[in-house]
Amino acid sequence: MESQLPHHEDGSGVGRRRMLGIALGAGLVPALGASAAASAGPAPSSPAATEPMAAAALGRRVAEVAAAQISVPYAWGGGDRLGASYGFCDGENGYLDGVCLGENTVGYDCSGLSLYCWYLASHGTIELAHYTVAQFNRSAEVPRDAMLPGDLIFFSRPDAILHHVGIYAGDGAMIHAERTGTLVARVENVLDIPRWANEFAGARRPHPAG
Repeated sequence: MESQLPHHEDGSGVGRRRMLGIALGAGLVPALGASAAASAGPAPSSPAATEPMAAAALGRRVAEVAAAQISVPYAWGGGDRLGASYGFCDGENGYLDGVCLGENTVGYDCSGLSLYCWYLASHGTIELAHYTVAQFNRSAEVPRDAMLPGDLIFFSRPDAILHHVGIYAGDGAMIHAERTGTLVARVENVLDIPRWANEFAGARRPHPAG
């Protein structure tokens, strides 16, 4: 969600969002001898080897779902596990030039977009809360140099903790729903842009509940 300050998002209106949203908020295969390997064929992959591959494949699906949402309008409070939805206006949020666009717009806010992309890509096994801070807490930390497509990128300021979340698309790009009056968009080389680089709070990778 965007914040009450221009061009950003924060947890303002969290009480209403929490009521309206859905808050759900390594063994190795023994080495085979040359003759045994020839007769038995390739050894099966171990769980330790396949887990990172599965995580990477899931992340790519998340990024693909996010790319398919490009050009969908921003709607404060919009987006759920079914996709884009009507937003609403809350305090100063959802307005543009004094006009309430949220309640008349079908779209996503930033956490609504990430919620939908992860839910669809994971076939419903990962359902994030519609709240940036909760999404951060539900996810595992990822070093900046280890980010993969699908990872969530969070932004913070002293006056607006974890005010925005985007989806890493690979090659330094981010897909996000920024603020009222904009469309879901891809930002190239996002962490080379001073505005975003100065507010970068880290990357996280969602995981199933439990």
